[in-house]
Amino acid sequence: MTEVLLFHHALGLTDGVLAFAVDLRSAGHVVHTPDLYEGETFATVPEGVANARGIGFATITKRGAAAAERLPNDLVYAGFSLGVMSAQALTQTRPGARGGLFLYGFLDPSEFDTPWPERTPSQIHMKEGDPEVKGGDLDAARAFAEATDSAELFLYPGDEHLFAERSSSDYDEAAAALVLKRSLEFLDRVG
Repeated sequence: MTEVLLFHHALGLTDGVLAFAVDLRSAGHVVHTPDLYEGETFATVPEGVANARGIGFATITKRGAAAAERLPNDLVYAGFSLGVMSAQALTQTRPGARGGLFLYGFLDPSEFDTPWPERTPSQIHMKEGDPEVKGGDLDAARAFAEATDSAELFLYPGDEHLFAERSSSDYDEAAAALVLKRSLEFLDRVG
């Protein structure tokens, strides 16, 4: 059993994010799903990103850190897209992280004040042609995976962004099943 703090993407805490959490719980893991948008959800990524900009990315990251404060340190921090920002920040800066699980995004570790913790495992999932990750996130993920033995980068064919999100038009059933399988293997390994 692994305890996971799972952060939602720009659309908010959607049914698809909650369904992924249920899948992890069904495999015996404890999963926390804080709502960094305080109840708001959005139909499109541009609307959700506009909301996040209005709130402020620093505020969203602070909300993520506040959600972690009431939990033990030995968590796996997981995030979907925008949620990767909080998950990765906590994985890198909060002592005791068991690992990081990042879907649809990854930031260059130099974005944070603390280097990546030695031997802390991570798993990154992205679509190769996703315009949201091409360049920045995808390049950062590739460089990170090449630089460390503790990172796994999984690239899937296609260009959908929220491809493991059952409530999204981007949903790719085959890729989503593989993401879930690999995520569960990761959680079992680090638990």
